[in-house]
Amino acid sequence: MANDADPVSADTRFFGHPRGLATLFFTEMWERFSYYGMRAILILFMTDQIAKGGLGFNDAKAGSVYGLYTAMVYLMCLGGGWVADRITGQRRAVLAGGLFIVAGEFCLVAPGLAFFYGGLVLLIFGTGLLKGNVSTIVGQLYRKGDPRRDSGFSIFYMGINLGALIAPILCSYVGEKINWRLGFGVAGIGMLVGLVQYVLSGKYLGDAGLRPAGTGDVDLDRSQRQNAIRGVGIGLGVCALLAVLAATGAISLSVTAISDGLGWGLLAIAAAVFGWMIFSHGWTLEERKRSAAILVLFIASALFWASFEQAGSSLNLFAERSTDRMVLGWEFPAGWFQFVQPIFVVVLAPVFAWLWLALNRRKTEPSSPAKFAIGLVWAGLAFAILVPASKMAVGGAQVAIWWLTGTYFLQTLGELCLSPVGLSAMTKLAPERAGGFVMGIWFLSTSIGNWLAGKAGSLYSSMPLPTLFGSVAAFSFATAVVLALLIKPTVKLMSGVK
Repeated sequence: MANDADPVSADTRFFGHPRGLATLFFTEMWERFSYYGMRAILILFMTDQIAKGGLGFNDAKAGSVYGLYTAMVYLMCLGGGWVADRITGQRRAVLAGGLFIVAGEFCLVAPGLAFFYGGLVLLIFGTGLLKGNVSTIVGQLYRKGDPRRDSGFSIFYMGINLGALIAPILCSYVGEKINWRLGFGVAGIGMLVGLVQYVLSGKYLGDAGLRPAGTGDVDLDRSQRQNAIRGVGIGLGVCALLAVLAATGAISLSVTAISDGLGWGLLAIAAAVFGWMIFSHGWTLEERKRSAAILVLFIASALFWASFEQAGSSLNLFAERSTDRMVLGWEFPAGWFQFVQPIFVVVLAPVFAWLWLALNRRKTEPSSPAKFAIGLVWAGLAFAILVPASKMAVGGAQVAIWWLTGTYFLQTLGELCLSPVGLSAMTKLAPERAGGFVMGIWFLSTSIGNWLAGKAGSLYSSMPLPTLFGSVAAFSFATAVVLALLIKPTVKLMSGVK
């Protein structure tokens, strides 16, 4: 964590924020370009006919692969944070993650299922190392109590969505109109640009994220690092063994079975992690209280992302199959809907950054749990307005683009109330000795939400669309009500953190 004497935390060269924020802004922008460019065409590529260059998967299998991949991407943020805390430090973890992502995207360019699944695995490891750790470094640019923190994360979040805005325009056009695999190649080039920028401007980060977290005990730190290296080695060995057994036919694993098992595994991991952080005496009483507050935000976040991340699954299929995309006699790519939401974020993120600072000066800024509850209300409304549109689609009509546009606008309002606020809250609530690990826990909630979003996509052909979209809206509203009732006790658990 930056301290009062740290020149980085006192820097105001980037719109009133440390210059290092620009380095991380563009690193994350290009990583998100890679991720969202690939995601915009992933489920469409899997469900397209083999004769047209696709994989020919049915909706159920494609939804399972989508959910498995996107869930594992965020689950690995937990491992990536742990590796950074114990072995590499956040800075080196981000660099290694970017290299894995570049390799993964270019594997998807190559023909064959082996390269397809291998590329997904590399992308999972790469994003796990990069995603959570780059956010942790952002938090380390600010000293404790710096009122610019939430505003800084909102600016950082605008960088995320700038990448997400550009990516579908290029990757979807190349993928859908020219060649699917070339679309993945464009995503890989974007990450390569981001890595070059990260290396060349890393000097502006000062000492942030440069070293693994320490306990103050040299011997204990050395022991933890050695144990972490052994743990990584064992984990990679188990993965390699399973891959060999599956390739030789010694074990039979279907994608759907793996995806279903992952869902239970994610819940078990979350229960184990929070059980340890809340009840273990290895943490102080204040840390355990804050961990309980994180749990409340974690559950709300998981259910929010379960609706939001359907942009790449059920909503992407709705755009392709049930939305009129003709403009002046030309049908634009279905994946172009994926840049509608980032446009709203880029426009509205500065407004929300200003709003939180203005409310803070007036001492009327909502608490983090209150912002989460508001975000879930917007998420519910986003799917509620799709219910009548889906009824028309069931009848065979092609609905106007404004239905999905309205949904993405409402989702954006919810996203800006929850996501950057959640990132900022984690950097404030996390123990300094486990900042990367706690950020990984936060992305575990996104992992669960992505898995649920994939499951919704797998139900696209088997459940009536009005029922599917209506159920998502109802769950979002119910979660908002429960969280609203828990605002005061959650704020107390946060132990002085606003």
